[in-house]
Amino acid sequence: MSQHNHSSPADNLDMETRLTQDHHQSLKLWLRMLSTTVMIENEIRNRLRNEFEITLPRFDLMAQLERHPDGLRMGELSKRMMVTGGNITGITDQLEQENLVQRVADHKDRRAYSVKLTPAGRKAFKNMAQVHEAWVAELFSGLETDQKNQMIAMLSCLKTQLKPQAES
Repeated sequence: MSQHNHSSPADNLDMETRLTQDHHQSLKLWLRMLSTTVMIENEIRNRLRNEFEITLPRFDLMAQLERHPDGLRMGELSKRMMVTGGNITGITDQLEQENLVQRVADHKDRRAYSVKLTPAGRKAFKNMAQVHEAWVAELFSGLETDQKNQMIAMLSCLKTQLKPQAES
């Protein structure tokens, strides 16, 4: 019997158990994060629909445009919102019919156009965003400030660790 092999079947079993427990814990964490996110998102969706008669994707598109007053091209909106160009076109069409956004010719490329909030869209979004922020604060009100800061820090670490994997 070799002196170099110090592991016993019991040691191997212990390593396998730890791996399984870590995998189980990671899966449990993922499912907890996912279910919590879905619960919050569903509540926000319902409140946006009931209070403002707007969908979450339409609100999100307006939020993107609020951050970019000069407008964004359709492709850029699609990339930022992680949805297809067809979805962006449909949402933009609806918002344009309500005079909340407008399509404007791109001064750099006449074949392309950007989407911008109209003055009415900017006013409507400002109101919705204030109410939305209050709803989110309410939904997280069960956590202390320190707990929120800890969660932000932990999720930031996870996001940093995942970023290189997502880019490759």
